[in-house]
Amino acid sequence: MKIVIPLAGYGKRLRPHTFTKPKPLVNVAGKPVLGHVLDMFQTLDNVEEIIFIVGHLGEQIEDYVREHYPHIKASYYEQKELNGQSTAIYLARERLTGGPMLMVFVDTIVETDLSRLKTETADAIAWVKEVEDPRRFGVAEVGPDGWVTRLIEKPKEMTNNLVVVGFYYFKDSALLIDCIREQLEGDIRTQNEYFLADAVNLMLKRGVKMRVERVEVWEDCGKVETVLETNRYLLAHGHDTAAQQPADGCVILPPVNIHPTAKIRNSVIGPYATIAAGCLVEDSIIQDSILDEGATVRAALLKQSLIGRDARLNGRFRTFNIGEASEVGFE
Repeated sequence: MKIVIPLAGYGKRLRPHTFTKPKPLVNVAGKPVLGHVLDMFQTLDNVEEIIFIVGHLGEQIEDYVREHYPHIKASYYEQKELNGQSTAIYLARERLTGGPMLMVFVDTIVETDLSRLKTETADAIAWVKEVEDPRRFGVAEVGPDGWVTRLIEKPKEMTNNLVVVGFYYFKDSALLIDCIREQLEGDIRTQNEYFLADAVNLMLKRGVKMRVERVEVWEDCGKVETVLETNRYLLAHGHDTAAQQPADGCVILPPVNIHPTAKIRNSVIGPYATIAAGCLVEDSIIQDSILDEGATVRAALLKQSLIGRDARLNGRFRTFNIGEASEVGFE
């Protein structure tokens, strides 16, 4: 099994944080989003290699994987032109010459049993979830026999709400690469991008049997509100460290994730707060918020806020989304 993770985007919806760090390294519930994604593969014992398609600030991705997942055999390819998902995967074609593969977008966190892939009989799988409004996603059309008939990227209608969550399995990686080659040579685009859905449709025309795997939990980390929503979910499902925190004159309202090196004084933390390594919080109330490494917050009331790495915030009672090394309230 090989795993391909495209993560070359700029993360524009998470600015200003992504001006200085790639979106996959945004902290959620105590670790970067990329860490949560990589942890999903722990139940697989046959992963030969993980292939990262990097771009903006890609060296930070390599540093993180090398430091925190040294056991992973990793390869890196740089996507210089951000013109689609298929072109990203095609960069790694020399590594995808046959055998099974998983493809997952880095802002996708799902709960699913990957161990069942050992006995999988389908040629391909698309993980899906029903949503109210599918128009900004891709959807899967499933025939009466249970097999996928086609994928539709960003549908204009809302009649089909079976959204593909950005998680795929392909039994034959070489066949996927060949269909992407056909897509590129035929210049098959959607909204001027080479979407993976179009390559998958070419596979289906060749007779590939694809089924869907429904998930109940799909957490997205593509914009501020969904990052906070994912933080809330993860804190409530296994990432709460409240029991490990000494009271020390503070009130801790679980679930929270507070790094052991963070200093909390005369404050109320939680619920749903993540305080990263090296943070300093004094005389403050922080809930439903994330403080990145080295952030300082004094005399503040924070709710639904993202505070960037090494940012300093003093005495403001509002909602904030401030990036790395910013200052608010200091003279």
